Amino acid sequence: MDPKHLFDDPRLTAVGLLFEAHDGVIARLGPTWKASGLSALDLNALMRLSRSPGRKLRMTDLATQTTLSTSGVTRLVDRLERNGFVRREADPGDRRSSYTVLTAAGATRVARVLPAYLDGVERWFTGLLAPEQLEALTSALRIVRDTANPEATHTTD
Repeated sequence: MDPKHLFDDPRLTAVGLLFEAHDGVIARLGPTWKASGLSALDLNALMRLSRSPGRKLRMTDLATQTTLSTSGVTRLVDRLERNGFVRREADPGDRRSSYTVLTAAGATRVARVLPAYLDGVERWFTGLLAPEQLEALTSALRIVRDTANPEATHTTD
């Protein structure tokens, strides 16, 4: 294949725009969670817990949703637990499993961050698109996520 055509491939443009958009939105939203003393990973985990039934997730599901290894999610939960944002709960049906449960302090921290976070999401992402564009993008992202990361499909969007 002619290198000129290879480098002009529209697939490179599409995936490059996805990476650049992601990096830009994250950079714009970063000050929001940092102002509350959280990392992006902390906020991600706390939001996922707050949106889960019973405000709890199995450690393995939290690892999948945050794309962390078993040891990585253990370190994350250790840190969140030290800060009083989560607690561990044994799974009565499976002694090998445990849940991470959002505490009242964790829910309060998320509730304090979310208004500014959502303002940023609106300013730097959703508010830039017409409603039909946002609906189409959300649908398209779900297709890509379900194919590229099928482990995440059984979790909270």
